[in-house]
Amino acid sequence: MPVTYAAGTAPGALPLVGHAWPLLRTPMPFLSSLPRYGDLVEIRLGNVRAQVPCHPELLHRVLSDDRTYDKGGPLFIRLRDLVGNGLGTCPHQDHRRQRRLVQPAFERAHLARYAEVMTDEAARLTESWHPGQVVDTFPAMFGLALRTVTRTLFSSTVGDDDVTRLQRSFQTATSGLFRRIFVPDALQRLPLPANRRYACALADLHSSVDHLISGYLRAGEDTGADGRAEEGPGARGGRGDLLSTLIAARDEDAALSDNELHDQVITMLFGGSESVAATLTWALYLMTRNPLAARDLRKEADTVLAGRPAAHGDLPRLSRTAQLVKETLRLYPPAWLFTRVTTRPVNLAGCYLPTGTTFVISPPALHHNPALFPRAADFRPDRWPADRPGQPPRGAFAGFGAGARRCIGDSYAIAEVTLMLATITQRWRMRCEPGTDVRPQALAAVHRPRRLLLRLSERTPATS
Repeated sequence: MPVTYAAGTAPGALPLVGHAWPLLRTPMPFLSSLPRYGDLVEIRLGNVRAQVPCHPELLHRVLSDDRTYDKGGPLFIRLRDLVGNGLGTCPHQDHRRQRRLVQPAFERAHLARYAEVMTDEAARLTESWHPGQVVDTFPAMFGLALRTVTRTLFSSTVGDDDVTRLQRSFQTATSGLFRRIFVPDALQRLPLPANRRYACALADLHSSVDHLISGYLRAGEDTGADGRAEEGPGARGGRGDLLSTLIAARDEDAALSDNELHDQVITMLFGGSESVAATLTWALYLMTRNPLAARDLRKEADTVLAGRPAAHGDLPRLSRTAQLVKETLRLYPPAWLFTRVTTRPVNLAGCYLPTGTTFVISPPALHHNPALFPRAADFRPDRWPADRPGQPPRGAFAGFGAGARRCIGDSYAIAEVTLMLATITQRWRMRCEPGTDVRPQALAAVHRPRRLLLRLSERTPATS
């Protein structure tokens, strides 16, 4: 029997700004409330009318057909200022070729090498901490993730000054990204302080990335005089890092151009830093709120690692840690809102939608729905047992995206969060300190708390 879907409209839109106020002040409650108005719900992003799929089957249709529901809309217009036309933002016509060229960088053999960098950076950070220290968690995790992704990209340790400069530019640029969705173009062109800071951050970010790439190419350990990879056995990805694999990539037409290489690098820096940092931050917060889950993770780390550094081969045995990571992604998905635009007229949920219709993809609208996840507001890592691969329903979970444009680095990111969490858990216990504010950072590019302060106490494998 055919399923009948209901369409609706979210109340409370204001002239000119639409639903900017709830998206700014209470984004998660607002997005989580949308299923009560229908399976396909209209909201307003400024003056733009946008459709939000709130039923898993509708979301699956949208995400699996990127030819019809292409990347675009208010968010991607702004995001392309930041990361260009890389794999995460390019339209459908460019996606297949780019993905084919980038895919070798994420083969399993490479991931095992990247895992060594992940655990080394996590160990360096945790060894620098001391008992009684209060850690401002998101900036610490951001720095950790950014150092890790720069080392996996460029094979050698990138200087602290370069990492600090990248981190500062990313934070300034991404903090203004979502706000600009709701600001008219005319105001964005005025020489206001916020616009100048945003433009300077973008220029500095792109300049920093060009500097890192040119320095890498000058080193020339596995490249020819033209900066392209040498031919011959072992030439592909000769340094064993992401960038050498990208430089070596070829298809039947050509390799990545200089501009494409720049855009892929900045896409990976962006995707491999803020999202990972946010997920780690929320996971650590959930451990402070759920002592039994924290005890299980400490016990697992003690049993599996036995005091040694974590390794890629440990991932299958870190099952409790993996469950906690997945439940963290359900409760606090880093990509809390992104957009698509239709390339042809469609009929969805009984609504005729013309070419150019904006769709908003919001994982919280499904992740927090008790009809899909019983006791959806509760933190329950055991809802993700490995022996129930059919749960949840298709289209109900999109932790790092889903469908045709699922994040190419999702396995990288999940492995990184799992290994880093096990490394931290093995060494330290944490508790929240006064001054913590876990309300979402207003209109941040990723869903993260405003401030999470954690006090450290050292532990040994014999302690709980």
